[in-house]
Amino acid sequence: MIAISAARIAEAVNGRLAGVPDPDSVTVTSVTTDSREVAPGTLFVAKPGETTDGHRFVPQAAAAGAVLHLTEREVLDESGSPYPCVVVEDVVLAMGALASRVVQLLRAEHPVTVVAVTGSVGKTTTKDLLHGIFGAEGPTVAPRNSYNGEVGVPLTVFTATEDTEYLVIEMGATHIGNIRYLCDMVRPDVGAVLCVGSAHAGEFGGVENIARAKGEMVEALTPEGTAVLNDDDARVRAMRERTAARVLSFGEGPEPRDPAHPDPRVWAEDVTTGADGCPSFTLHFPDGSAFPVRSQLIGVHHVSNLLAAASVACAAGVEPARIAAGLEGRGPRSRWRMERTERPDGVTVVNDAYNANPQSMKAALQTLAQLGRGDAEHPPRRTIAVIGGMHELGDESIAAHADLGQLLVRLNISHVVAVGDLARPVFTAATLEGSWGEEAAWVPDAEAAQEHLEAVLRPGDIVLLKSSNAAGLHHLGDRIAQRGSDSNDQEG
Repeated sequence: MIAISAARIAEAVNGRLAGVPDPDSVTVTSVTTDSREVAPGTLFVAKPGETTDGHRFVPQAAAAGAVLHLTEREVLDESGSPYPCVVVEDVVLAMGALASRVVQLLRAEHPVTVVAVTGSVGKTTTKDLLHGIFGAEGPTVAPRNSYNGEVGVPLTVFTATEDTEYLVIEMGATHIGNIRYLCDMVRPDVGAVLCVGSAHAGEFGGVENIARAKGEMVEALTPEGTAVLNDDDARVRAMRERTAARVLSFGEGPEPRDPAHPDPRVWAEDVTTGADGCPSFTLHFPDGSAFPVRSQLIGVHHVSNLLAAASVACAAGVEPARIAAGLEGRGPRSRWRMERTERPDGVTVVNDAYNANPQSMKAALQTLAQLGRGDAEHPPRRTIAVIGGMHELGDESIAAHADLGQLLVRLNISHVVAVGDLARPVFTAATLEGSWGEEAAWVPDAEAAQEHLEAVLRPGDIVLLKSSNAAGLHHLGDRIAQRGSDSNDQEG
C-alpha cells in the first residue's frame, strides 16, 4: 500500500480521530479486516460481522502492531484510554471512501490503468487471466480469491503501491446500485461485462434486473474509456446503448451479432478441445493479427473468458502478440475453479465447487461428459457428478435444480450424487428422467457424500464436485483429492 498518514485517512473518510496525539506522524502502510493479518504499520478495520464484531479484536490488533484502527466507536485499553482510531458511522463505507482516495493518489503518482470485470459467470477466471497478462507488462495488482464486493474491492485497492501499473478489479453484485458504487470508488478505464445469467436472481427479482445492475459498469465509463462487451450474450450486447465509452466486443466468430453495430472485435476461430478438456483456438484481434492459443483451463466454456481477458488487455494497450503469449498454457490460478487433481490410484478429481448457477453448472457438466467420452487414444471413463445446492435463485430454485437432474441423464453421466436438501430436486428429476439403481443417490450433507464416494469410487473414474460456496463441497473436493494419496501411502 502507498503510505498514508492518520490525518489524511481521517480526512478521506470524514472521521474523528481519537487516541492519536500527532496524526501527521502516524503512517499506515497496510490495511486489513483480519486481526491475524496485522503487521507493524497496519490500519485494522473493526468491521462488524454476522457472527462477531471486529471491535473485539482491536486490542489483539494493537498488540500485533496496528498503528491505527478504523472503528464505529472508541475502544479503550486497560488504562481507560482509547486505542488510536478513526471513528466513523459505517466502517465499510469508510473503507470505500479511503479506497477512492488511494486510487486518486495512485493516479497522481504515475499513470495506472484500472480495469474492472463483472458478469454472472467467469469473473474470477478472467481476472486471473488478466493478472497473468498484465503481470508480464509491469507491476500488477489483482484481487485475492473472489474479493469483489464492498469490502473486497477496497482491500484489493489497498494492496497497490506507487509502482503499480495495472490494477485489476473484480466486481460482484447482489443488488441494484452495487456496481455503480464500486465504479464510483475506482473509476475504471476499461470495464468488461462477461455475461448476464441467473445467479442471485432471487435477490435481484429476475434476470432483467441483473442485466440492469451489470450494465452499471458501462454507464460509469467516460468517453475516454472502453467498454468490453460479450457480443454472444444479447443482454450484454444491448449495453452498448448505455455507455458513452468506446466499445470493443468479443465473441466466437468474425461477424458481429448486430450488423448495425460493427464494433472492433476480438474473436475465436477453429475452437477444439483435447482429451484433457482444454480448449485450443486461433485468437483474432481488431488489427487483423491472429495467434494460436492453447489453454490449460478445463472446458470449452472458458473460451469466452479467454476472449474477454484478451479484449480487456487489448483495450488497455497491450500488444496482441504479448496477449496471446500471456494466455498460452495458462491454467487456473484461484482455488476450486475446475481445479484438477490426478490421484495416484487413477481417479481424476475436478473441484469446481466455489460458485454455481445454472449456466456454470451446465458448462461444468458438459465438460465432465466430454472428459468421460475419451477419444481414439483415450478409452471412455466412468463419470461421477457430486452436485450441491445453487443458492440465491429464489422462486426458480426447484425448477433450476430439476433441470440439472434431467441434464445429467441426457449427458449420460454415470453416477450422480445430490448433496443436501437444496439439491434434492436434482436427484428426484434424474430418477424421473431414467436414472435408477446405482446411477443416482441423494445424501444429506458433505460428510455423507464423502462416505458414499469412498464406497463407489474406483480407479479410472472422473469425479466432478460442483455447488455454491455455501454448500461446502469445495472442502469435500480437497478431501477426496487427498484421499487417493492417503490410500496410496497406506498401501505402500
